Amino acid sequence: MLVGHRTWRFENRPVILSTGTVGGPFEAKGSIPNDFDTLHEDLWVGQDSYEKAEKVMFEEACIKAIEKAGLTKEDIQLILAGNLVNQITPTSFAARSFPVPYFGLFGACSTSMEGLAIGSYIVNSGGFKYILTGSSSHNSSIEKQFRYPTEYGAQKPPTAQWTATAAGTAIVTNQGNGPRVTSATLGRVIDMGLSDPYNMGGAMAPAAVDTIEAHFRDLAIDPSYYDLIVTGDLGKIGQTIAFDLLIEHGLSLTKDQFKDCGLILYREDQPVLAGASGSGCSAAVTYGHLLNRMKAGDFRRILMVATGALLSPLSFQQKETIPCIAHAVSIEMSN
Repeated sequence: MLVGHRTWRFENRPVILSTGTVGGPFEAKGSIPNDFDTLHEDLWVGQDSYEKAEKVMFEEACIKAIEKAGLTKEDIQLILAGNLVNQITPTSFAARSFPVPYFGLFGACSTSMEGLAIGSYIVNSGGFKYILTGSSSHNSSIEKQFRYPTEYGAQKPPTAQWTATAAGTAIVTNQGNGPRVTSATLGRVIDMGLSDPYNMGGAMAPAAVDTIEAHFRDLAIDPSYYDLIVTGDLGKIGQTIAFDLLIEHGLSLTKDQFKDCGLILYREDQPVLAGASGSGCSAAVTYGHLLNRMKAGDFRRILMVATGALLSPLSFQQKETIPCIAHAVSIEMSN
């Protein structure tokens, strides 16, 4: 299964059987509202805290994926998921509703592909038949934790990104119809010395480049193998840096082939500065928009590269730099 130093090739090609995606009111006004299963009209989602709202959204995404697969909660054998809140409480609290084993994950905004990679590994090896994986984020809960409460109205620099209020989940299994997971390249922690929490894209770009290069090196393929290479979520600043570095390092790809979830989720006229961010961004865009386009025949092969900034409020206060990571998963339609 291991190819090269960091890539798993899945001989049994696990299937993404179904997905569930949930968004908030700002996402309903974005560029891909029709790719969400559920859209909420307010950020509170009927709860008395934003953290509880995120928990409910993740639960809804899980239930939607289970219903679409024609399964029950009891059919799920393992949950692999996480978010950005301290101790990933929204995900862990949501897991109380599912009587199955649970692994809580934290890879910051890379969590969606971290979960898909690990879940596919387990399914490919015969460990479980049905695994539920995903991630979520909430604008108001995460802005409050990492920067300032949204009610404060603090101004942000142009490099800042808008945390998505979204959740995305998928059920991975060993049989059935749907997009298949063919390989995964695991990220290394890369720290280029940046410390600005308002420039996550710039901090994460080198990690994305490192993983993308490792993927092509391990599998002995080039970018032409894929219809689309999608990062998540570098935004305008990080995507530009990553593209320039890949070209500088000799990889031949075009801007039309290289996209970013942080630039897909919202319209250009929405006030999101450098684009979207948050662990729910790449999860919702991948499990909603991108897989829908694959099923429609627009793409046959996608390399999804979710990026994460592994900082915390404490590490920032201690003036630490920002370690970053990126995990890449290859998704292909069946022949």
